[in-house]
Amino acid sequence: MNRVLSAVAWPYANGPRHIGHVAGFGVPSDVFSRHMRMAGNDVLMVSGTDEHGTPILVQAEEEGISAQALADRYNRVIVEDLHRLGLAYDLFTRTTTRNHYAVVQEMFKTVYKNGYMVEKTTMGAISPSTGRTLPDRFIEGTCPICGFDGARGDQCDNCGNQLDPIDLVNPRSRINGETPKFVQSNHFFLDLPSLVEALAAWLETRGDWRPNVLKFSFNLLEDVRPRAMTRDIDWGIPVPLAGWEDNPNKRIYVWFDAVVGYLSASIEWARRLALKTGEKADGERWREWWNSPEARSYYFMGKDNITFHSQIWPAELLGYNGEGSRGGEPGIYGDLNLPTEVVSSEFLNIGGQQFSSSRGRVILVRDMLSRYQPDALRYFIAVAGPENQDAEFTWEEFVRRTNSELVAGWGNLVNRTVNLIHKNLGVIPPAPTEPAAEDKAVLRATELAFGEVGRNIRAHRQKAAITAAMKTVSEVNKYLADTAPWKLAKGDEQERARLADVLHVAAQCVSDCNTLLAPFLPHSAKAVDAALGYDRPFGDQPFVEEVTDLDDPSRRYPIITGNYGRGDTRPAPAWRRELLPPGQSVPPASPIFTKLDPSVVREENARLAAE
Repeated sequence: MNRVLSAVAWPYANGPRHIGHVAGFGVPSDVFSRHMRMAGNDVLMVSGTDEHGTPILVQAEEEGISAQALADRYNRVIVEDLHRLGLAYDLFTRTTTRNHYAVVQEMFKTVYKNGYMVEKTTMGAISPSTGRTLPDRFIEGTCPICGFDGARGDQCDNCGNQLDPIDLVNPRSRINGETPKFVQSNHFFLDLPSLVEALAAWLETRGDWRPNVLKFSFNLLEDVRPRAMTRDIDWGIPVPLAGWEDNPNKRIYVWFDAVVGYLSASIEWARRLALKTGEKADGERWREWWNSPEARSYYFMGKDNITFHSQIWPAELLGYNGEGSRGGEPGIYGDLNLPTEVVSSEFLNIGGQQFSSSRGRVILVRDMLSRYQPDALRYFIAVAGPENQDAEFTWEEFVRRTNSELVAGWGNLVNRTVNLIHKNLGVIPPAPTEPAAEDKAVLRATELAFGEVGRNIRAHRQKAAITAAMKTVSEVNKYLADTAPWKLAKGDEQERARLADVLHVAAQCVSDCNTLLAPFLPHSAKAVDAALGYDRPFGDQPFVEEVTDLDDPSRRYPIITGNYGRGDTRPAPAWRRELLPPGQSVPPASPIFTKLDPSVVREENARLAAE
């Protein structure tokens, strides 16, 4: 059994998430994690809400509430939305826990002790009207390298080069458009130049990454400079060094702190496990994914976060481990594993442009799920999402795929098969003693699909995987059309015997296809399992739990977690054919998917135009 860490990007807690967000980090990570569990791996899937930084402060001030109150509100909203979408986290937590503060400060102190965090005087950007520090990403201007107007203060998305805000031509604040004032300030910088050789050596071993991600990551090494890891701000994690920790206006940079969340969430998960089991050793279970050389880790995000996951986070890990040119020794967490793969998706666009909450060009996850089935959204993202190039969301395409592929294709196959069995036999018939050639052919097709679909999911080619699964559904639909069991039901004794054989084969194929589609469509997969007569736990069923902060009993917050089981305690299905039990009662079928009226397109486009 392999240890697999699914490290999922942390959504920022300044508002509800839109479907472009979950197309990048949410659905791809969940499909992968569900499949890997079904295939017998020990998966730890972690994330949470990212709650520090200037954007939270700015919005909280506008609303007249504290930054913590704003983070509390949207942490709960995001937890609810991701749970309804069916994302099966082992732990979805947050970055304002005391556990997270302690882990971040340990990382910072050890990177500093090993010599990779150096103090420098720099020019920081200040808002003239408020006196507040402007973070890099809140400053825009013209890139001094390629001339792109719209470069951010930390990097240019056009040419990929790392920047400082003072480098920009005609810099302006994204908050109010004013020209920032630059003032001297002391900060700690992550000494990337002393880590660049180790970063390059690590990247050289990552040949199986998506080509666009690997190329971008190598390009980052061409202009490496120290990167500021502290900020002039009063909302965030205190800098744990003498002379700094009591300074109310100096905090650790949110992007140093957020990526440490993958580790801190793993530690929190293990600590909570120990509380449940009473086994002290379970509090160290996180090490199985972080210290073991055999463990693998996959980081899921949108392409705008590649820099922080293929450069900044690996540099923090290398610095913590003491593996840069300055040497050093690991801290209390030991040698920490670098990412096995950075799995970055492109952007899901609408109307040819990126989703944007600030510009009203947005479809919120909670609005989508209030009107449509979660598996319909999951299906669209899997089959038409931004896996390796930008993709376009249209309501026309969403309705078409829901109706023609989910309803008329997969849903119709399930309903026809189940209703024919219920009406004519009432139970799953026994397997054919002498299967016909067409029976063998379709059974072989569904069994072989496990290999093709599984290989594609493991290689992060989910579009190819679900296309192969739906092609298998089409082959089973063709088998039903060719054998015409509804005609056999009206025939003589010999044809009635053939009817039982056909319906057993069809039901077995439906069961196989349901397993193939379960990572993509977990809600409907449970319904299909019940339609075949099962009454059992099926698949990973996450739930929301209210918990107390492990180190601060005054604070409570919701988490997403689940009892997914490991090894022999895993719920069905496993990633293989499960033989149907003859004689199992089959109830009458109900529609699995909801057909959408064509008027949905007009109504949703009008709603979008009005926002």
